[in-house]
Amino acid sequence: MSNGKPFKLGNSYVSMEDIYIANQKLQGVIKKTELIESPVFSSECGNRVFIKPENLQMTGAFKIRGAYNKLSKLNELEKSRGVIASSAGNHAQGIGYAAQLLGIKATVVMPATTPIIKVEATKNYGAEVVLYGDSYDEAYKKARELEAEHNYVFVHPFDDLDVIIGQGTVALDILNDLEDVDEILVPIGGGGLASGVAFVAKMLKPSIKVIGVEPDGACCIKESLAQGKVTELEKVDTIADGAAVKRPGTLTFEFIREFVDEIITVSDFDIAEAILLLIEKHKLITEGAGALSLAGLKKLQSKGKKVVCLVSGGNIDILTISAIINKALVFRGRLFCFTVNLPDKPGELLHVAKILSDSNANVIKLDHNQSKVMDSFKQVQLEVTVETNGHCHVEEIESTFQKHGIEIQKIY
Repeated sequence: MSNGKPFKLGNSYVSMEDIYIANQKLQGVIKKTELIESPVFSSECGNRVFIKPENLQMTGAFKIRGAYNKLSKLNELEKSRGVIASSAGNHAQGIGYAAQLLGIKATVVMPATTPIIKVEATKNYGAEVVLYGDSYDEAYKKARELEAEHNYVFVHPFDDLDVIIGQGTVALDILNDLEDVDEILVPIGGGGLASGVAFVAKMLKPSIKVIGVEPDGACCIKESLAQGKVTELEKVDTIADGAAVKRPGTLTFEFIREFVDEIITVSDFDIAEAILLLIEKHKLITEGAGALSLAGLKKLQSKGKKVVCLVSGGNIDILTISAIINKALVFRGRLFCFTVNLPDKPGELLHVAKILSDSNANVIKLDHNQSKVMDSFKQVQLEVTVETNGHCHVEEIESTFQKHGIEIQKIY
């Protein structure tokens, strides 16, 4: 491996020396998250897949890397003023933890919609939390107001060179563990992680293909690249709240345009499915944004390559996990819900139960309701939810009912 030339951004330069210095500072601060080879995700896409589990960091996400690198470079006057940040959660915890280690007062503005687990975790690191607005962008504007009012030092979650450099240390870890990696998939929200990882990967091994993955409902980088300039989306709508960014950074746009080879987008269903598989097969919890790279595997054109998927964070509340898992189970054909209208007489329910039993479908919910059949006093509607083994199994059940002359209506 040989170092590439420094990258010029305006009047500034970024070199591998900056990355190595940041990496040295982070020793003893961050956890070493070793690559995990994944047979299940490998079989899903026809490549040899390795997971980089940054969800196992102390703060539950990669953000501690950039936050600590930034705060450690402040001078004494800046430290005495205190820092302020805006965040949907993970940057907040990174700032809180880094500030606690360095003895700096920290204030973080978070959207009022931020999951409680992220809010409480940020407070536990000693940061003052201000809840404001319904989106990251509204929280950002509030943070800049407080910055001016109290003379705080603002720490941007992604559009800051020192933050980007800190995030780039993830790529050093990847290449140390898997020098012959062919492709790296990186989640993209504002672009700080993708910027740092792509820069390091291309500097050390230009042949590596770096692919950014965005949610369909928040693809600000893809839109900006298409327009040839930083572009703000009208709205964002995704379960990947950590990547729900309307406008990418000016710096991150330049990094990504220069070093990222491809941008792919994934649906909320793809994300939910990846979360489910990661829980089931690897016993690892990830949030929506953290699962973007895994969700992107099915979109790859390559086969037989060594691919690293960066799981960026795991800060997700239990209720959200529950809702996502249920949707993912339906999406993969693991849950099947249907209704059937039956004659209101003894033995009909038993008949349905027998068909399901013979089909090896496990009933997990049953609702027997006469009032839902509005056009007959002699029928009852049965709503059934069963556990199934995939879409083929669902089709077999539907076919079996049809053979018995029973019409069912699929709900999901």
